[in-house]
Amino acid sequence: MCIIKKIFFAFVVCALSVFTLFAQHKSGKSVAIFGDSYSTFEGFITPSINETWYFLDRRQGDNDVVAVEQTWWHQLIKRNGWKLAINNSYSGSTISSSGYRGEDYTPRSFVTRASNLGNPDIIFVFGATNDSWVPSPIGEYKYSGWTKEDLKSFRPSLARLLDYMTKRYLGVDIYFILNSELSDAIDSSVLAICRHYGVPVIELHDIDKKAGHPSIAGMEAIADQVDAFVKNYKK
Repeated sequence: MCIIKKIFFAFVVCALSVFTLFAQHKSGKSVAIFGDSYSTFEGFITPSINETWYFLDRRQGDNDVVAVEQTWWHQLIKRNGWKLAINNSYSGSTISSSGYRGEDYTPRSFVTRASNLGNPDIIFVFGATNDSWVPSPIGEYKYSGWTKEDLKSFRPSLARLLDYMTKRYLGVDIYFILNSELSDAIDSSVLAICRHYGVPVIELHDIDKKAGHPSIAGMEAIADQVDAFVKNYKK
C-alpha cells in the first residue's frame, strides 16, 4: 500500500510539473516590436496612424509578402508561444530626426516613439535602415547632454534612445536587430553604442529582399536568425 501511495504521489507531482510547463508556454512572454517598414503590416501596428509598407493581399512592387503570418515577428512570436504586446513600427522612420529630402522626422523617429511600447518582457528594436539610406549625418559618440541639434545625427540619437530605453524598461530584455547591407559607419556605430549600454546586437546576414524589403524567404531568415540568437544568448 505504501508503494502504491508513493507511485501515485510521484505521478501527481509529474503531472503538475507538466501542467505548469504547459501553462507557462501557453501564457508566454509579451513582446514589443519597435521598428520601421520591415516590421509593419496593415492593421497590426500601433498607433494605427503609423505609416505601413506591407499590406494584406497587396504586393509592393515584386515583394511577395501579403499576409501577416509571413512577417518575421509573427513567425518568431508564434513559434515561441509568446504574446504580441505592441508593434510600434513606422515605415520610413529613422533613429535620428534627419529624414528623406531633408525633412524633419522628429515625430516618427525612434527617439520620439520610445515611450510608447507598453509593458513587455522583451523588446526587439529593428532600426537604422533608413538612417543608412537617407543617409543621416553620423555625428560623434555622445552619451549625455544631448541637444536638439545632436539628435539630427545618428550616433547621439542612438545613444539617447538606448539610454532612455534601458532606464525606462527595467528588467526587460532589449535586443537590437541590425539589418544587412547597411553602411559601414552605421554598422560600427550600432555595435559600439549597443556595447556601451549592454544591449545585444543581432547582426542579420543573407536576407533575401525584393523592392528593398524582406521577401517571404527573407522574413523567414530573419525569424530564424533572431530565434537562434535569443535561444543561445547568455546574459
